[in-house]
Order: sequence, then C-alpha cells, then structure tokens
Amino acid sequence: MKIGFFDSGLGGITVLSEALRRLPNESFVYMADTLHAPYGTKTPQEVRGYVKTLVQTILKEEVKALVIACNTATSIAVAELRREYSIPIIGMEPAVKPAVEMNRANGKRVLVLATSLTLKQSGYAALVSRVDDHGSVDSLPLPELVQYCEQLNFDRTELFEYFNRKLSSFDLDIYGTVVLGCTHYPFYKEILKELLPSHIQLIDGSQGTVRRLKQVLSERNLLASPVKAGQAQEGHVTFLCSSQDEAYVHKMERALEIYAEHEKIYL
Repeated sequence: MKIGFFDSGLGGITVLSEALRRLPNESFVYMADTLHAPYGTKTPQEVRGYVKTLVQTILKEEVKALVIACNTATSIAVAELRREYSIPIIGMEPAVKPAVEMNRANGKRVLVLATSLTLKQSGYAALVSRVDDHGSVDSLPLPELVQYCEQLNFDRTELFEYFNRKLSSFDLDIYGTVVLGCTHYPFYKEILKELLPSHIQLIDGSQGTVRRLKQVLSERNLLASPVKAGQAQEGHVTFLCSSQDEAYVHKMERALEIYAEHEKIYL
C-alpha cells in the first residue's frame, strides 16, 4: 500500500522529498488540489471543504497513511479528519518550537514566514504561546511566494528584490532563526541563505513531519519491508491533481527533480 500526501499545489513536494530520502522502500501518491489553490488566501470554511473532498479522492488509492503536507490545511482540518478516518493522519505545523529552542542560549529572535491564513489561525497563536516564553517570535506573511513557486519561478533578480522589499522593516541582526512555515517556501532556501546574514539558520517542518510519519508507521507495523536482492525497488511516486491537468502532473514531476537537486547542497 502507498503513503498519501496532499497539498494545494507544489509545496508538499518538499515534504515528499524528505520522505523519499528517509523511507526509500515505500511508494507514495501525491495529490495537488489545483482546482482550489492557493489555500492561503481562502477562508477556513472553504479550505475545510476542499480538504475533505480531496481526502475522499486520495483514499481511493488505497493508502495506509496520509500526510497533510500543508501547514494551512493542517491547522484547519487535521482534528476533524482524525475523528473521521482510522488510518494514521500526519499533519504539519510551523517549526516554531525547535526554532525557539535553538535560540535560547544566544537570546536571538525567531522570524516565522508563512501564509496569511496560517498566521491568522488560533492554532498558530496557541503554538507560539505554548513554546515562546520570552516573546521572541515575530511573523511575516509571504503569500506571493506561493505563486512564485507554483510558476517554478526562480529568477534570482526578481526574488532578491521581493525578499529585500518584504524584509526591509526587520533588523535581521537580532534574529537567529527563520522558520519556513509554508511547504512552498523551502524551494527558496538557497536564495534566502545568500540574502540573510550568515548567522541566521533556516528551519522548516519537513524533517519532523517525516520522523513522525516513520514512527507511526513503525508503531502500527505498517513500514514496508526492505527490498531484497533481485526485487524491484520501491520509492515510486504517483502524481495526481484535482483538475486532472496532465501538464500540471508533469510540473509536479519537474518540481520534485528541481527540489531533490537543490537539497543536495544541504545534505
């Protein structure tokens, strides 16, 4: 059986890439809700409805676990989905807790980059309140970055101008960690690394999400067995999208190639 992943678009591919690396014996199905992307500009009620429809579709692929590879969708719908379905459902949240812990010793601040809808959710406010004892977390919505990613736009001049404009009001010297709180944003780690002061660390939720996925699969005896000599290797990904757009399927395949190549710099 496969492991299901879904997002509004290309963003969850950053999480899928981590899963392919850490769970090489598994097969995956990844679905993008291209009919309703982006989620970050929609109302919570709209997103909840989109997610429920998408999950009903992806479960037809006989998945053994489901990863909501989207911070916005997780904050809005994960609790309801877990009540409704018996399979493991792994969600995501901005990596605020590890970011705060990383900065405890140096007294630096944390800057969370995310969609407007994620930052408005009560779940995000509760997360920050729970882990941020000293009021060291600031937030910045970057909704346009989702569209850059969906266009596979990596034009350095345009993106440097965009980031410089968005960050112009922040004294970056006082920050120790920047949290990439939307799964689309890690596509731009390389550019951010060049633009931000060298002491700033970038962190996102992909590694923690996949660690949790692996742990839950192990606890339920759902991990795929290692491939024996002579057997076909797993690790296959089936890409689907709600609009059934073949061109977008090819775009997802290309995005995974781009991100996997990009990640080699950091591994």
